[in-house]
Amino acid sequence: MTTQAISEAQLHALADGVLPEEQRAAIDAHLRAHPDDAARVDAWREQNRQLRALFDPVRDEAVPPALLQSTSPAAANGAWQRPAMQAAAAVVLVLAGGMGGWLLRGDAGDGATASASPMSLARSAAIAHAVYTPEVRHPVEVGAEQEAHLVQWLSKRLGTKLQPPALSPLGYHLIGGRLLPGDGDGPVAQFMYEDGGGKRLTLYVAKERAGRQETAFHYTQEKELSVFYWIDGQLGYALSANLPKQELGKIAGAVYAQLEQPR
Repeated sequence: MTTQAISEAQLHALADGVLPEEQRAAIDAHLRAHPDDAARVDAWREQNRQLRALFDPVRDEAVPPALLQSTSPAAANGAWQRPAMQAAAAVVLVLAGGMGGWLLRGDAGDGATASASPMSLARSAAIAHAVYTPEVRHPVEVGAEQEAHLVQWLSKRLGTKLQPPALSPLGYHLIGGRLLPGDGDGPVAQFMYEDGGGKRLTLYVAKERAGRQETAFHYTQEKELSVFYWIDGQLGYALSANLPKQELGKIAGAVYAQLEQPR
């Protein structure tokens, strides 16, 4: 009996409630035979539920007129500084893709689940970026003024030594970080940076499963959000920001170079 390969995109579609009905029987059979994939789908559904609980109170509010008028890049940059604009931008970004599975489509393709896992890393990083970068009062759990404590805490929780890259030569300073739930491989870390104009970028770090192959840089984009992501050794990284590909790629290269230095 021949079993059709199930892609990660199909699993995301199931979790997001957009899977075509004619594919449902095959996916259900696959999940019964693969409990790890079933657990991942359940985790994504719970993530979707939590995001809906967070954003539903503002999802149906009228779009502020200033946002509707923000058609030029200059106007958009100015609007981003206002909390109402930040909240609206996060809601649009997160909800635009059915709360996750279709949020990002880049150069990773629709391969089988195991090979598509780096794309899942990018997806989770993009959602976390959209949720937390608009925050004004509590964008991070531990601020950069307690960097030593932040690094020690996140390293202990992930079970490996972490060190946030220094990006001040590129105009970004660390404002802190937080611990987030992962997609089944334990917690993940998010480091957040900000430039002098208030633009933020995040570095998402996840501990990868043993034996997973390393990858070169991959890039994906949804609207104005760009993500560079890669797997290096036992860790997966995703750098996210509302920046052009070339500019974010330069920062990603600097991050990679620092991470490769002996610790």
